[in-house]
Amino acid sequence: MKKILHLISSFKGDESYTIKLGHAIVDKLKSENAGAVVQEINLAAENYPHLDAPHFRAFMTPANELTAEDKEAIKYSDKAINQLMDADYIVIGSPFYNFNIPSALKAWIDHIVRPGVTFRYDENGPEGLVKGKKVYIALASGGVYAEGPAQAYDFNGPYLKLMLGFLGMTDLKIFRAEGLKVPGLQEHALDTAIESISL
Repeated sequence: MKKILHLISSFKGDESYTIKLGHAIVDKLKSENAGAVVQEINLAAENYPHLDAPHFRAFMTPANELTAEDKEAIKYSDKAINQLMDADYIVIGSPFYNFNIPSALKAWIDHIVRPGVTFRYDENGPEGLVKGKKVYIALASGGVYAEGPAQAYDFNGPYLKLMLGFLGMTDLKIFRAEGLKVPGLQEHALDTAIESISL
């Protein structure tokens, strides 16, 4: 039985294109994996705290030396990593917020990047430890950034590909609903993105 982790980072609810596109990806995965179980996490509602000194100190402290304060600080990271490691497929909704990912998604990423847990360094350099996952990004933007003159402003898709790849998740596809504010494109942008879904 396959497990699908669907991460939502938009605060727009039913109006969100990334949520709609993410659900379409999840539906496609379910159709190809009978009995698949979906765990949906709304990061915009979960309010993962932004990384600070207590969190970082707990990340760097051996498990047998954690204080009560450290354990409280690290619980968000442990929860996120357990959910991630338990999944076979990860679907991440990532709208463009000022050319980048939402801060809620960035906070989640900061909590899953743990030395010795999700990555490590050896004599050959860094090695990602989150392996055997398939990742699908549902990305939505008002403009067109996959190609053309605005491509240089895309700090969303490339960042996610780099960061998740660093952790070992290199089997990754991005599906884009682009031009959602561009006349002539906006009318069909979501349908075009959904039609492009190939697993």
